[in-house]
Amino acid sequence: MKKKSSTRDQLLHLLKRYKKLSVVDLESHLEITGMAVRRHLNNLENERLIQSETIRKSMGRPVQVYFLTKTGENQFPKSYSNITVEFLEDIEEMNGQEMIDTLFQNRERRLENKYKERIQHNQLKDRVAELANIQNENGYMVEWVEKEDGTFELTEYNCPIFDVARKYQIACSCEHSLFQKILNTNDIEQVCCMSKGGDHCKYVIKEK
Repeated sequence: MKKKSSTRDQLLHLLKRYKKLSVVDLESHLEITGMAVRRHLNNLENERLIQSETIRKSMGRPVQVYFLTKTGENQFPKSYSNITVEFLEDIEEMNGQEMIDTLFQNRERRLENKYKERIQHNQLKDRVAELANIQNENGYMVEWVEKEDGTFELTEYNCPIFDVARKYQIACSCEHSLFQKILNTNDIEQVCCMSKGGDHCKYVIKEK
């Protein structure tokens, strides 16, 4: 007998299918009260799986609609990581490890140029905060804290390129190097790494 999916999963699948839905739309599809819908929506927003926007109409009240974030989209099966690892393995076989290193270093430079446009703050604290925003947008599920000694801890609870990083750990080295450049400090230590068996990736950041 097929197990009935939870309301949470049904809600995510509805947003995946229809892209943007209001509370009223979800009430109709799920056949539950608006209060119950809002409770599930609040939980999903706290998990950063969905977000909302207000759509203004020419007539009537504005309508708030909900849609999946990148993290929410990643709840659905994708085979990108497998095919990426296969391509990298083929490139390594044909051109050697040096070509793999070059590919990741090129990616690091592209991200550096892209992120520097947003991270132009004078204070390290503000730079760390903006980096956390960028990484969250990219699905890394980041939290950061300022310690009493003035250092910062930035923790990533998800790695969208985990399968690639586990096979080619230069991906982690390039992330470390990228953070040093865009935060403008060479005093960053990676104290935990998922690709090396850790539960998360954590960086300790200090002023240079």
